[in-house]
Amino acid sequence: MYRYILLFSLLFSTLYSRENPFFPIESDDIPLTTNQLEKDTPLKRASMKLPSTARTIESVTVSYKNLDGSIQEKTIDLQNSIDWHLPVFITQHYQDEKVNSVQKTEEIKSKKIFKEIVSLPFIKFKIYKNEIILVTKDKMLRKFLLVKPQRIVCDFKRETSIRSYVKKIHNEDVTQIKVGTHKGYYRVVIELDGNYRYKVTSEKNGYRFTLN
Repeated sequence: MYRYILLFSLLFSTLYSRENPFFPIESDDIPLTTNQLEKDTPLKRASMKLPSTARTIESVTVSYKNLDGSIQEKTIDLQNSIDWHLPVFITQHYQDEKVNSVQKTEEIKSKKIFKEIVSLPFIKFKIYKNEIILVTKDKMLRKFLLVKPQRIVCDFKRETSIRSYVKKIHNEDVTQIKVGTHKGYYRVVIELDGNYRYKVTSEKNGYRFTLN
């Protein structure tokens, strides 16, 4: 009888020690888990520079990670014109649309002020943003485009003995202007900082070049 009591006591003690939640157990028996998450750097501002051939943003696609670790994408259709000189920003900073509308209204009201960058006896060059005005009474004989680097070349009818003229230009679109003389005409070369299409319109005092 004593043996049965002793065996029962040992069995009860073993079961109690395993099932009692308040009984201390070894740390090796506990699976290690954590509620700490790895935090990514908060988004402030990211930028992307587009090539000089870019003129329109068709859409923007964002890849993001969900709580469960899966990756998904979301696309927004835009079809907005851009200035490739400026980077495209991604940010979570909010700016009031009213401020933007006021700024745009002021820009529209502001008058175009062309800056004279080159002045020769028979031709002057004036520039404002993406517009170039050639002030001259001479007739344009031909115009064409060269690449690498991109240059607009124009020939004007005039006999002149002026030496070759070169001037560096500090402008977003135009980097250099050259004027050289040939028999019966002189040649104007407008060197650009990237790839453009251009339109030429005749004016009372010369020609206007608009870069797009």
